[in-house]
Amino acid sequence: MMKRNSLNERIIAQMNKKKSGDNKNAKNSRFLITINVLGSAGPIRFVVNEDDLVSAVIDTALKSYAREGRLPVLGSDANNFLLYPANAGSDALNPWEKIGMSQGGRNFVLCKKAVHPQKSEGRSEIIAQKNSRWKAWLNKSFSFKILTH
Repeated sequence: MMKRNSLNERIIAQMNKKKSGDNKNAKNSRFLITINVLGSAGPIRFVVNEDDLVSAVIDTALKSYAREGRLPVLGSDANNFLLYPANAGSDALNPWEKIGMSQGGRNFVLCKKAVHPQKSEGRSEIIAQKNSRWKAWLNKSFSFKILTH
């Protein structure tokens, strides 16, 4: 009878240990996210832990994007990108926030940060770039080709 009680106690201890392990997994659940990259043909999908930081998710998305050979080429520096919830407001997620804290969203949009040049020299450079692009487009549009027979 003594052996049977010790066996039952071991089984109960193992079941309790398994349940406590399940609770740890429940606290750190994993889920599938979808990230759309502006200018890309389709979304990227992968599984994340709800405790993963947004910056780590951006880094994983960039690595996955590059591994698949997608275009346009984005680069690999996660600091140059922002992650937005696809169905929420216009605020980007904080890179130090946990991905599971993002209002329960599973769909995101990855965008490159806008580069703001310095006021003194940047404004004239932007105007010059816009003028040169406009002139190039105009020249290309109005270039007439004469075909000879």
